[in-house]
Amino acid sequence: MLKVNNIEVVYSDVILVLRGVSLSLDEGQVVSILGANGAGKSTTLKAISGLLRTQQGEVTRGHIEFEGEQIDRLSPDEIVRRGIVQVLEGRPIFRHLTVEENLLTGSLLRARTSNGGSVKQDLEQVYDYFPPLKALRKRTSGYLSGGEQQMMVIGRALMANPRVMLLDEPSLGLAPMLVQEIFHIIQRINQESGVSILLVEQNANVALQVASYAYVMETGRIVLDGSAEQLAGNADIREFYLGLTQLGERKSYRDVKHYKRRKRWLG
Repeated sequence: MLKVNNIEVVYSDVILVLRGVSLSLDEGQVVSILGANGAGKSTTLKAISGLLRTQQGEVTRGHIEFEGEQIDRLSPDEIVRRGIVQVLEGRPIFRHLTVEENLLTGSLLRARTSNGGSVKQDLEQVYDYFPPLKALRKRTSGYLSGGEQQMMVIGRALMANPRVMLLDEPSLGLAPMLVQEIFHIIQRINQESGVSILLVEQNANVALQVASYAYVMETGRIVLDGSAEQLAGNADIREFYLGLTQLGERKSYRDVKHYKRRKRWLG
């Protein structure tokens, strides 16, 4: 359904950020991209959604296909109309609009992605996934908590009737119990609405719980990939991303701060 083929990305004509990244997403699948800060995860999503050019970035090699059509030269709004919607890191919102007004902005570019349902029906579906938003629908969104804002931006993306949703760090800054709730809803969206999801997440534990396949990025490259089950059982992933030793004991950052010297996937 979605293919990223050996892309390189340069910022400001100088800085090479992605170095030959390839990945794929099948219809109805949840795929996760794992990696530390600065690995290139968010840049990969922005390359797919077309937002890269708004930040002086450019795909200089390779290409991106959606259902067999090259999309890496399209504008962000054209990509949304084809059914690919990104939920940005940091929960950007229209702070002076109400919750419902924020949600309705997501329906403005749904011409080619409509599933036949009305805006009102889709709004009720969002409220079904996120019941707190219905109670808060008249609340000015700038006064919402971080968790409520995260629900709202995912709901806003759903209002565009996406075929593919790109989620960038949905757990960022949220309490552990709320993270579990958000990821449970992400699973429901995938299973009940059939939306394919490409998930960027530093919290490898929850990401591998909801994904069927995952990629690991380091310094702009894919260094490891496999099924979520395979990666969850990989000794390096368990130690460096899940913080567990082979005995299942949790390790501190001090214990693994020199991990780069020992990563088996780097050969």
